[in-house]
Amino acid sequence: MIARYTRPEMGRIWGDENKFRMWLEVEAAASDAFAEAGVVPAAAAKAIREKGAAFEVQRIHQIEAEVKHDVIAFTQAVAEKVGPHSRWLHYGLTSNDVVDTAQALQLRAASKIIFQDLLELSEALKRRAFEFKHTPQIGRTHGIHAEPITFGLKLTNWYAEVERDIARFDRAAEEMRVGKLSGAVGNYSHMDPEMEAGILVRLQLRPAPISTQVIQRDRHAYYVATLAVIACTLDKIATEVRHLQRTEVREAEEYFSEKQKGSSAMPHKRNPVTCEQISGLARVVRANAQAAFENVALWHERDISHSSVERVILPDSTILVDYMLAKTTDLVERLKVYPERMLQNLEGTGGLVFSGQLLLDLAEAGMLREDAYRLVQKNAMRAWNEGLNFRELVSKDPEIKGRVSRETLERAFDLKRQLRNVEKIFARVFADQDSPESAGVAHGTQKRSAKKKR
Repeated sequence: MIARYTRPEMGRIWGDENKFRMWLEVEAAASDAFAEAGVVPAAAAKAIREKGAAFEVQRIHQIEAEVKHDVIAFTQAVAEKVGPHSRWLHYGLTSNDVVDTAQALQLRAASKIIFQDLLELSEALKRRAFEFKHTPQIGRTHGIHAEPITFGLKLTNWYAEVERDIARFDRAAEEMRVGKLSGAVGNYSHMDPEMEAGILVRLQLRPAPISTQVIQRDRHAYYVATLAVIACTLDKIATEVRHLQRTEVREAEEYFSEKQKGSSAMPHKRNPVTCEQISGLARVVRANAQAAFENVALWHERDISHSSVERVILPDSTILVDYMLAKTTDLVERLKVYPERMLQNLEGTGGLVFSGQLLLDLAEAGMLREDAYRLVQKNAMRAWNEGLNFRELVSKDPEIKGRVSRETLERAFDLKRQLRNVEKIFARVFADQDSPESAGVAHGTQKRSAKKKR
């Protein structure tokens, strides 16, 4: 199921083949830089990059089964292909110089995919927000009818949150665009910081200003936490659609195909299974954020308690968020919306949802707010308890009739009056869509217009 909605390259990024290719890329960049500095023979650097590329993943695993060390297994397998020049392989480096820097390359590639996913969701929300800009809907607080909104405003709210997700994710991805080649404890005992910077330039990474044997894991915690916040946004959208799809509400529902079945026992069922899946997977990503927080505190200059965790949470979180974003975009694009039902629900309480406006109009007419509140609430509670029409009740209430004109009373129940600022809200939200904050930092070269979905 996940494979159908995940870009094929996302899985490839975290596969062993690509992981070891990234390790070799770091090793080769280091050899090239050392060769340029006259430390390593140029022929050796060339052999490491070209002959080393013939390594076999199966051979690395075979060696690791014996030596119980993945980097040693990798360098030994590469050395077998490089030949005599392999004495310069891994020169001046320690294991995590390679692993952490290569991991930054993997995360950069994964981040580009997720960034594009976010753009696609943003565009889908924007398009549907304008489609339903003026579609009246009842706004609910505590699950109870409150005051009128439009469905377009709801979608715009989601859009604005996704834009913030984009800005947050850009910052988090940029914080992860760092490498380190500072040695076993971070003191550059076998390489100068200037050499490190030169190697990382070749990889289009920045050097961590200071590190131990590892890049400090607050960066990774921030990155995974940002993925968790994105998952929360998707959960929020899915949860709202689930509520709107309830039989008693039925104002919107996720797409249900002609041959799809909702229940093995009840043929009538049209369940929000996509939304429920999104909500469920969001829990996994949020749980992974907790694991990332636990990785920040390591013993002294390094232990490996974080390593096993990251082998799970980094691939899983990026793959899941890619999948969830694709599913949510598909949900939004194909969402079935029922404007007539929205209007029917809005009008279903006989005007109760305009009580706030009537309260203000009575106060404006000179009534003390406390007295106006008592008067309006008395009629509202009677409408609730007896199933009467609130608008008709207040139109016949002598205290209200004595305070406001018939025209003022009718205007209190004017839906257009309630929704008169929709255009201004849209203008404010979408006017900022091309701001520097929305454009981002790490992926600022990418266009804001999303490409057609896969």
